[in-house]
Amino acid sequence: MQIFVGQLVHTLDPTTIQYSSLSVVGVSDNGVIDFAVHDLSPGDVERIIQEQLSQKANLDKGWKAENVKRTVLGHGEFLVPGFVDTHTHAPQFPNICRGQQYELLDWLKYITFPEEEKLADVAVAKRLYNEVVRRVISLGTTTCCYYGSLHLEATKVLADECQAQGQRAFVGKCNMDRNGSPTYVEASCSSSVADTRSLISYIQSLPKLPTSSPLVNPIITPRFAISCTDELLSQLGTLAKENPGMLIQTHISENASEIAYTHALFPNAPHYAGVYDTHGLLRDGTVLGHACHLTEEEVKLVKQRNAGIAHCPTSNFNIRSGMANVGKYLDRGIKVGLGTDCSGGYCPSILRTLQDACVTSKILSLSTPPKPLDYKEDPEKLEGKHLPISTLLYLATLGGADVCLLKDKVGNFVVGKEFDAIVASITGDNTPGEQGRANPAVWYSADDDIQTLVERFLFGGDDRNIKEVYVCGRRVGGWGHSQ
Repeated sequence: MQIFVGQLVHTLDPTTIQYSSLSVVGVSDNGVIDFAVHDLSPGDVERIIQEQLSQKANLDKGWKAENVKRTVLGHGEFLVPGFVDTHTHAPQFPNICRGQQYELLDWLKYITFPEEEKLADVAVAKRLYNEVVRRVISLGTTTCCYYGSLHLEATKVLADECQAQGQRAFVGKCNMDRNGSPTYVEASCSSSVADTRSLISYIQSLPKLPTSSPLVNPIITPRFAISCTDELLSQLGTLAKENPGMLIQTHISENASEIAYTHALFPNAPHYAGVYDTHGLLRDGTVLGHACHLTEEEVKLVKQRNAGIAHCPTSNFNIRSGMANVGKYLDRGIKVGLGTDCSGGYCPSILRTLQDACVTSKILSLSTPPKPLDYKEDPEKLEGKHLPISTLLYLATLGGADVCLLKDKVGNFVVGKEFDAIVASITGDNTPGEQGRANPAVWYSADDDIQTLVERFLFGGDDRNIKEVYVCGRRVGGWGHSQ
């Protein structure tokens, strides 16, 4: 059992952020937040801790002073919810920063498919995925939606690594029975679905960890409409119907050429979103990557089906796909989280993705027509504005959790949720051993309040500012973590 004492920030909805200059958070032995008291004065801390311990002991919940580890955060340190990456491709990490000259379809052909094909060798998968998961955790991502390759055994390895390293994850084997390369495409629809069923069974049979819920879960993963025949999409829709609580991940409306090709392959579908909808793949728990060019009809349908969007701004800029109008989607009540989309995105950090989400919203705001002088702006609306810090942090944490159907489990520090968290450090004193790890991009003053520290972290931070990473109360990474 653990008690954390220090500064804290989290969001409650897309426009509500809570800063606390001094909080006490109690985490039970199964990783659940048992109590959280905010906005304390220093003189209140010990009294609050003893009151909480007494209350919990009376409830026979095992809270005794001798069983509790106490962590007191130092100057320039604070708790922030763990980041949620709703869209990335684990086999593509060796391609990060490559292929800058291509747009989507050529980038897949010349850069991506050749790299993913290497995962046919399970030994390659073991070396790669150990490093991928370690790096992603080190950047503060406590929950990640991973696309694997086409290979069943390699994707099992990815699930094993997430389990072994303690990361909360959704792991899917890509389904792709057409429009790959001559040597990188599945042999048949039936083999694709059979392998997917095998992966689901394998992940669901992984040993249970001492947490309140399984960390690693399967996710149905049709790569995108172009890569799947009608038959494959139909059978995956049947699989989804058999597993109503299971997540689905795919791509939508990323690039103009991709959209045109999708229309040509599915001429009877009303639009791109309609391809998935007619096959039973658009529902609560569907994670739609990109969504740069949704039509008004598609926006209404995504909202109606309660699907979510993975906003991938770094990738959208990098391979010149477009800009998703996240403010509009949030105004319509659509669930939105952030995705690094490596290796279309060239950085696996949600912090970098958040920064590019901010830039995207500012560029879109510049293209908004000027308002009449007598126009009265609705302060609750986000479309046409640059996104505030509350919304950006929400997208990186609680918004992503909502997309992944985890909003009731993680995403902020509400009592009853599981403790997925980062200890952020802005002091420049993060020096394990003899290797200095101060981040020269982040200025720090001892007079900084919690709001200032959060801004410095969100817009200048990187792994050097991520001291500790916790998933369900277990310390799994950060530069202060010893393996």
